[in-house]
Amino acid sequence: MDFKDQVDLDASQVEDAGRGGGGGFSGGGFPGGMVIGGGGIVSLIVLVLVFVLNNVGGGGGDEQPAQRQPAANLAEQCKTGKDADQNERCRVVGVVNSIQNYWKGELSGEYTPSKTVLFTDRVNTGCGAAESAVGPFYCPNDKRVYLDLAFFDQLHSQFGAKGGPFAQAYVIAHEYGHHVQDLTGQLDNGGSSVPVELQADCYAGVWARNAVNTGFYEKPFTDTDIAEALDAAAAVGDDRIQQRTQGRVDPESFTHGSAQQRVAAFQRGYKNGSRGDCAQSDLG
Repeated sequence: MDFKDQVDLDASQVEDAGRGGGGGFSGGGFPGGMVIGGGGIVSLIVLVLVFVLNNVGGGGGDEQPAQRQPAANLAEQCKTGKDADQNERCRVVGVVNSIQNYWKGELSGEYTPSKTVLFTDRVNTGCGAAESAVGPFYCPNDKRVYLDLAFFDQLHSQFGAKGGPFAQAYVIAHEYGHHVQDLTGQLDNGGSSVPVELQADCYAGVWARNAVNTGFYEKPFTDTDIAEALDAAAAVGDDRIQQRTQGRVDPESFTHGSAQQRVAAFQRGYKNGSRGDCAQSDLG
């Protein structure tokens, strides 16, 4: 995954909130706006528990914020594609820029940019206060993607994914898939969350097929790049997570889909690079 050295990055699309930072959440936002989990490390049920427990007693607004870690100045650090090849945070900027460039063109005037917020340990959001344990997620209330970069180490060390730059890109693209669903009215299908999550995987594949046309990458992604994404998708399948954490698999409690379903959804989007191939009714 090689960025064009001289392509300009737009660091304004990513905010580094540091430790215990966030977007000014004043309480009452959860559960009115459910967060949408993307990493698959925790189910939506666990996400609910984490957010509720974080807001018990103080309603979120009276809570003393955690001590913040100094945030990186992304505008100074992340100027070109060369920076994205050398710095993890700048790579996130480049990936986000490419994803949003693609969807802006694909949705023909319907697309509204969504900022990615990098945080450490804890963050306040329009959906409530969250710990990094929830994994990457999208908050419909403030239409932002939230990501603790430590997740990628966890993806490798605890869940067996090989990792790599494109595994990271897949996770980010999945979360922006939820943003696309939000903008197009597909975020809540009124039933199981599995089709919603698989559609986001499919949308990640659609972007991957078309990414080189956004102007940020030197060449199309290689088979090795795509293998990193497929490996990450399989690692966060509900069946693999349940087997590791519970010692058994319960398909009735799946929230994101099995490893096989998640891999197939990404491949479906990547095959033709068409959003039309990602109907929820065909995935869940």
